[in-house]
Amino acid sequence: MVQPDRANALLRREPIARTSDQQAIFVTDSISIISKISTSFAAFAMATMPIAAQAQQAGDAAQQGAPQPSAAQQAATDGPFGIPAEVVRSDHQDPNMRTATAKVNGTVITGTDIDHRVALVLAASERKEIPADQLQALRMQVLRNLIDETLQIQAAAAQDMEVSSEEVNQRYAILAQQNFGSNPQQMDKFLIAAGSSPATLKRQIQGEIAWQMLLRRNVAPFVNVSAEEVNDTIERLKTSRGQEEYRLAEIYLSATPETAATVEANAEQIMDQIRAGGSFQAYARQFSESTTASVGGDLGFVRLGTLPGQMAEVATKMTPGQLVGPVPIPGGYVIMLLLDKRQVLTADPRDAVLSLKQIAITFPQGTSQDRANARVEEFANAIGTIRGCGDANRVAESVGASVVDNDSITVRDLPPQLQASLMDLQVGQTTPPFGSMQDGVRVLLLCGRDDPEVNGEPDFDQIMDRIEEERISKRAQRFLRDLRDDAIIEYN
Repeated sequence: MVQPDRANALLRREPIARTSDQQAIFVTDSISIISKISTSFAAFAMATMPIAAQAQQAGDAAQQGAPQPSAAQQAATDGPFGIPAEVVRSDHQDPNMRTATAKVNGTVITGTDIDHRVALVLAASERKEIPADQLQALRMQVLRNLIDETLQIQAAAAQDMEVSSEEVNQRYAILAQQNFGSNPQQMDKFLIAAGSSPATLKRQIQGEIAWQMLLRRNVAPFVNVSAEEVNDTIERLKTSRGQEEYRLAEIYLSATPETAATVEANAEQIMDQIRAGGSFQAYARQFSESTTASVGGDLGFVRLGTLPGQMAEVATKMTPGQLVGPVPIPGGYVIMLLLDKRQVLTADPRDAVLSLKQIAITFPQGTSQDRANARVEEFANAIGTIRGCGDANRVAESVGASVVDNDSITVRDLPPQLQASLMDLQVGQTTPPFGSMQDGVRVLLLCGRDDPEVNGEPDFDQIMDRIEEERISKRAQRFLRDLRDDAIIEYN
């Protein structure tokens, strides 16, 4: 049995990506606040971004119709929280109109509550507009989330577990500092401008804290993992050395035979919104009923044998960045996004850490195509004379180019097209020039490479943590289902 202190540590631990037998599922509310309105940055952290985007577009041209990568794979975002400056507002709303939409054990959920939560979802998912039919489906899913949130808060109160306003305000202030680098008042203004409200976000924070408290008392202390189970898992992992494992993200929607058609249609709506530019992470955090929702649906690296049969079959046919679904699995439907794949306990060349110099030229506005071509030819000829990284500044100065250094960038953090080029280079060599008249033309000069080591033996404690966390996750889903079954819910 997991001791109370260990259980508390499990529930507090931050989520991390691990191998299939080391993945962590952070047990928290399925509408986690901090992770919901934050986006991941996995980018080339230098001034190469315009050209990295250009290289990505070149690859997309060869894969017309392919789904766009999630925000986790994109290089940058437009504003705080990963939310664009232009967001959908509901200016026609009257904030004083408090019409009941549902009652949960007597607690009212109003149309305004739904409107404000929808506005936050649209902003967090980077959507500027949404068709009317999709908006209606979104509102229904938001209502379900608000019902679950209300049940969690009520259950905590019934067990005399109070979420104080001080706790909520403290976490709200942390969010403001993390995303704005300032006091909460600036985040207040942002939320209002997005058509939401500070109270909406604070309500979500309250729900998350309440759910964590419930799981810490009612679930985590009763999870059992034996040393024999851990050792068996380690042996299976060793046996799988060299086999492929897949880093998948999921949006799981539960369904019964009676609701299957409706849930499948909702999943199709979510996929349409993601394909139209919505953030997979944001939709996973808001709508997925798996506890992986708290980390944007990220399952970490998993082996096929650990997945339901339908998911395993689909995963083998996917390429990184591909979106597939809805896939029917026991208990519901899942939308799948393949983020990456690698081999178990085997060094991956994409984990190499590179030291790079970027050498770039730009074109003044109004430059003709002929003049630009001549400038690029001059630039390419100069680059061809570089004799190692120590020569980069001299050559750049001779053609009026700029130089930017990055001494610690992993290959896998670069766009796929650049990954292939850089893995073939020797130290002192450059990529071919790439870019455009609008963004400039540049090359990357490889100045050093730290190749990855072969992964060592699986760690006993990490494996035990992973098994405990998986079991907590499953029990948490059952706990929430029981709360729904026992509730009196009225709809208007």
